[in-house]
Amino acid sequence: MSERQDEDEAIQTDIAVLSDLWDGLAEAEDVVRTAVRAAAAHVAGRVPADAELSIALADDATVRNLNRDYRAKDKPTNVLSFPAPHGPLLGDVVIAYETLQREAVEEGVAPRDHLVLLTVHGLLHLLGYDHLTEPEALEMEAIETAILAGLGIKDPHAAGRMMPEGPDARP
Repeated sequence: MSERQDEDEAIQTDIAVLSDLWDGLAEAEDVVRTAVRAAAAHVAGRVPADAELSIALADDATVRNLNRDYRAKDKPTNVLSFPAPHGPLLGDVVIAYETLQREAVEEGVAPRDHLVLLTVHGLLHLLGYDHLTEPEALEMEAIETAILAGLGIKDPHAAGRMMPEGPDARP
């Protein structure tokens, strides 16, 4: 299933639901659209005119294959971002359902709220943000925290957690 958002949005977003598992989070597409809107408003200066975005709501097996093929890491991860080389398409964000659900339980957050974080995180990568160094991680986390706060979601980084797999990842 794929939908197109309203033409007046800052980032034209296509969402593809690639797994029936997402039926377990029925509002996922609306949550993704809300997250994209909030992130685009917060970092408006980085969003090019006529920006387009593709988001795939997938399962762990799909994400594992992509992670293996494109990052040489043969395991699932929560979110992958694939920047487009040029043009209005920012790129693709792929989110894994089972990993999202597991992390939400581990972190004691609502799956909906974790989906917002992963969507924002993936989009920020497409807009040039990263967390390879501590200063980059702190900047990206501050932006994520501000966007989520604007949506009434508590700070996901308050306990010192940042996205998994970063070289500076904290426990």
